[in-house]
Amino acid sequence: MKKHIIFDLDGTLIDSAPSILESFKQAFSLLKVKPIVPITADVVGPPLMPTLGKLAGKDDSVLLQQLATSFKAHYDEAGYKEAAVYQGIEALLKMLQEAGVSLYIATNKRDLPTQKIMRHLNWDSLFEGVFALDSYSPPLTAKPLMVERIMTDYAIEPAETIYVGDRYEDGLAADHNQIDFAMVTWGYADQSVTTLKPNWLICPDVKVLQDLLIGYQG
Repeated sequence: MKKHIIFDLDGTLIDSAPSILESFKQAFSLLKVKPIVPITADVVGPPLMPTLGKLAGKDDSVLLQQLATSFKAHYDEAGYKEAAVYQGIEALLKMLQEAGVSLYIATNKRDLPTQKIMRHLNWDSLFEGVFALDSYSPPLTAKPLMVERIMTDYAIEPAETIYVGDRYEDGLAADHNQIDFAMVTWGYADQSVTTLKPNWLICPDVKVLQDLLIGYQG
């Protein structure tokens, strides 16, 4: 029986790509910087600053900070409200909560918009904890460390835990912490990654994920 389920957010529980991509485009347009790669859904998921560096193709800390400031202003004011919950996800979360499962979020999204989304969706009561890299001081540097910190702070046993995400890095975070991993395929997974770990559980739709997670309950 899995008593604890840690979820990624973007591409797993919510589709926030349209608003995130629009905020990126607004930032680059405002600063008159031409991105060197297309601003498409495959850039959604990783932390903000590395993504801006990838898009700009420059290691200019001043420029990247200006882009980040512009992005945050647009997204934090209105963009976060455009997040759409994937069909069937909210019912699944409530079902798991009613079954006595403790739910958590570990996301690369910044803490401020993450908390705003939780309130906007009225999800505050569904999760034991909601965490981003910058939820901690000093900020954590990678998702494996965030999952590790959640498990330590809540005294979670690896054998009682599963992580659910949509990207290859989510699986690596689970493996780092020796917990099971379920990869959902409706999100923003890097399509160039074709080799997945044999121990990862693949969920092509919410029904399969539901059967998997509810099945874990006994």
